[in-house]
Amino acid sequence: MLRCLFPLLVAALSLQAALPERPHVLLICVDDLKPAIGCYGDPLAKTPNLDRLAARGMRFDLAYCNQAVCAPSRNNLLLGSRSTSLGIYNLSDNFRKAVPNAVTMPQYFQKHGWRTEAIGKILHTGHGNNDDDASWSVPAIKEKVVEYLDPANSANGQLTREEAFFTNQELGRIRELPRGAAWENTDVADNAYADGRIADAGILRLRAAKEKPGEPLFLALGFVKPHLPFTAPKKYWDRHDRAAFPLPKRTMPPDDAPAYAGKTLGELNNYDPVPQEPPLTEEMQRTLMHGYYASVSFMDAQLGRVLDELDALGLAEQTLIVLWGDHGWHLGDHGMWTKHTNYEQANRIPLIFVAPGVAKGGSSTLQPAETVDVLPTLVELAGLPPLKGPQSMDGISLVPVLKDPAARVRDHATHAFPRQRQGQPVMGRAIRTERYRLVEWKKPGAPDETADLELYDYQEDPLETRNLAAAQPEVVARLRAILKKHPEAAASFAPNKKKKKSKN
Repeated sequence: MLRCLFPLLVAALSLQAALPERPHVLLICVDDLKPAIGCYGDPLAKTPNLDRLAARGMRFDLAYCNQAVCAPSRNNLLLGSRSTSLGIYNLSDNFRKAVPNAVTMPQYFQKHGWRTEAIGKILHTGHGNNDDDASWSVPAIKEKVVEYLDPANSANGQLTREEAFFTNQELGRIRELPRGAAWENTDVADNAYADGRIADAGILRLRAAKEKPGEPLFLALGFVKPHLPFTAPKKYWDRHDRAAFPLPKRTMPPDDAPAYAGKTLGELNNYDPVPQEPPLTEEMQRTLMHGYYASVSFMDAQLGRVLDELDALGLAEQTLIVLWGDHGWHLGDHGMWTKHTNYEQANRIPLIFVAPGVAKGGSSTLQPAETVDVLPTLVELAGLPPLKGPQSMDGISLVPVLKDPAARVRDHATHAFPRQRQGQPVMGRAIRTERYRLVEWKKPGAPDETADLELYDYQEDPLETRNLAAAQPEVVARLRAILKKHPEAAASFAPNKKKKKSKN
């Protein structure tokens, strides 16, 4: 018995050994991943590899994106700047249009001697936007976000709306294109889909790093599932019992919330057979939930292959690992689907740090964390001097918390999302503490009295059933005082506005 346990004990102790002076960095980005993960307490999740990753490091239970949409959230990660500092809130504008000389996280590591590589979706490519060549030592390996194996699911092999968006094709005529299927369940090998190929390529990069011990590797792996469409090999669908997925307990927006603060189907409208307007049938809701969880299980298995290779190569104790989801996802709660809101399900994300010799394995913390905190944390863990910009540096290093889960570097997290109120743009800036969320909706710079307010108490009302702003003015005042310490949101950056024609 002791002989069997000895290798496990040695492995566990090795993961707590001190990092080398210039560690490898493995940044794992997952598209649309909420904390639908076993180690986060989700009983429906089948995620053994995400769970074992958390067992090696620290899980942040109150981590939040800075904006619940793909491209801005990835800007926040790689720049350490909130959307409200950059002024980029959409999918189409590249961050270098706003800050041409910005220094990204991988670019900074590259300047200090790391080889930086990207595989899959790291920055957002699509909707007119592209990745960033300056960030990588070699060209990034792009993979499909929207992919079908059965031509019947892509309108008999035609270019579908979402395929066009993510490949920057036919952007001026998206609504004329057919809709692809919202899910696909096929009996194929893992690498028939993008996430399997991303894992394949990542494994090859780790093997190459093993052969070059003097050159530290910064490897960013961007898994695309569970992003729509929910396309995963059949065996991952088979791991879940569709009947076990409960329908949402709350299918209406919070009582007394501003009508414009929510949404309904969002990008689901671009997929077949989803109706253009709600409600969805119970069968479709369960199918979408099933597809989401099956896609998470598929991605989890690919992560497991990468971790297995890291261990087999003896690189685990030399590698900093971060697992980050770019934002959450509504699964019918409040009658809402996908992301694009300031509510809990769209903004809470998984965030796991593995830092051998720094963070104790299997630890967790209630420190409110933000996406922008990842950059300064990795920089400090790698022993580099703080990155100074030129972009606004909005994050705080979480290293004190990694060393002591009870330590606190701030008492809140912030996020934001823009909306239209009576035809005029307003910004919803949010403060999330361990107990409350306050959202202030107003035009940046406008007087306080023009704001609409939302307040939610997650201790007493975790499902956000009622906006408490009018009932608890003292809490509102306290949280608005915190919000005032942050700059107003930058005006929406719009470099493509047409200039007035000269009369000459």
